[in-house]
Amino acid sequence: MSGRGTRVGENVKNAEDAEDAKNAEDAEDAKNAEDAEDFDVEEALALVNEGSSLRDPEPGRGRAGRGGTPVSGSASFEDHGSAGAGHGTSHPAHSQEARHQAIAWPQARETAARAARAGARRAPVPVPLEAALGLVLAAPLTALCDLPSFDTSAMDGWAVAGPGPWDVRDEGVLAGHDEPEPLTDGEAVRVATGARVPQDTTAVLRSEHGRTDAKGRLYATEESGHGRDIRPRGQECRSGDQLLPVGTLVTPVVLGLAAAAGYDTLATVPRPRVDVLVLGDELLTEGLPHDGRIRDALGPMLPPWLRALGAEVTRVRRIGDDAKALHKAVTGSQADVIVTTGGTAAGPVDHVHPTLRRIGAELLVDGVQVRPGHPMLLARTKENQHLVGLPGNPLAAVSGLLTLAEPLLRTLAARPAPEPYTLPLTDAVHGHPDDTRLVPVVLRGDRAVPLHYSGPAMLRGVAAADALAVVPPGGARPGREAELLDLPWAAAGIGVCFT
Repeated sequence: MSGRGTRVGENVKNAEDAEDAKNAEDAEDAKNAEDAEDFDVEEALALVNEGSSLRDPEPGRGRAGRGGTPVSGSASFEDHGSAGAGHGTSHPAHSQEARHQAIAWPQARETAARAARAGARRAPVPVPLEAALGLVLAAPLTALCDLPSFDTSAMDGWAVAGPGPWDVRDEGVLAGHDEPEPLTDGEAVRVATGARVPQDTTAVLRSEHGRTDAKGRLYATEESGHGRDIRPRGQECRSGDQLLPVGTLVTPVVLGLAAAAGYDTLATVPRPRVDVLVLGDELLTEGLPHDGRIRDALGPMLPPWLRALGAEVTRVRRIGDDAKALHKAVTGSQADVIVTTGGTAAGPVDHVHPTLRRIGAELLVDGVQVRPGHPMLLARTKENQHLVGLPGNPLAAVSGLLTLAEPLLRTLAARPAPEPYTLPLTDAVHGHPDDTRLVPVVLRGDRAVPLHYSGPAMLRGVAAADALAVVPPGGARPGREAELLDLPWAAAGIGVCFT
């Protein structure tokens, strides 16, 4: 590890500067550079420590693998053996075998979405309009009245009856007033936009299309056809019409439509409740890093990001590296989803796997073939509750959010899945030989520009990014189309997505 680590800076630079991987020697250097960048201590422990929950207790039983059973089902911790089953020392064959047991990245996302669908249907909740933004309709939005509910003037001008010229009434009609007296042929009345037009009105003559003489008679300066500039009752909808279906995301415009249609509350799918547990004795909550301790980046970052994914963050707790406190926090949680940070590998203070084993959790995903973020996990802790274990490195945690938390929370919140799309990359991205890479990119027109500073512990690249590019194993040449995962604030704007 140490020998590889000393080469990271030089090799990554060579990899970034390379425009083509035709030369086998250059390609090998680039691959080594990316491996070194992604192969942090936490991931290394997850790959080589045979004392983790990845081994079977009996050699002949076969292995469920780090991904449980990727497609057909899941595995309990009993299928993976006990914490003390391994050797505790690295062996190249073991490392390779464990790494290839991880579930593929697309399968991991589908497993997370499927896990949410497998739970009991969540009961709709009525929510006042002012609190419904960002939720999803649990019942169709059906018109409670005609829209408009009466014949309405679309312009300032005169309501007229029959052919002109017209005698103009002294009093006009304003919006919000009671129904005015009917008109007779040859009669007109001043009317404001949005006002209820009198019965028997044949048209509205716009202010700029009429003139009055000294006797107060109104003449048309431009022809006004029958029904012109009148919004007839029920033009937009009739009472009982379905305006929007179940599953519609409540946007500001949906709120306006609901209000116009007569609603004070909306039946919505409740936000999934999320408890965030921040692990690690080395984390500081303020000030500069010192004495081997570092600032906690995930505590401030995760709650707003989870809200952007449709969740209600009910609690944020800093647990440290305390196994008993973690067990108590997990078993005492009433949230729909528990999100932990760090502790997902197999080090001496990595308590997530032992805690899940102790409570009899069902392991759905245990390691994903993605860099950064390889040692992420997903478990069902009890009926209708899941735990997403994120790696402790910041960008690796972002990878875990997009891989496991996003599809799980989106499905629980009944939000529509974003339409997948691709853009060509402006530069080469050197990939991992076996795993998918998620690389921060900025969008420039119809191209995606890969950003630097994309190591597992770095947030500098993703802080400037619009999206993460999904780079397949082996990497991508310039011009290759890459699937993009939009970041919430880039897609919707901070004021909308963080409600």
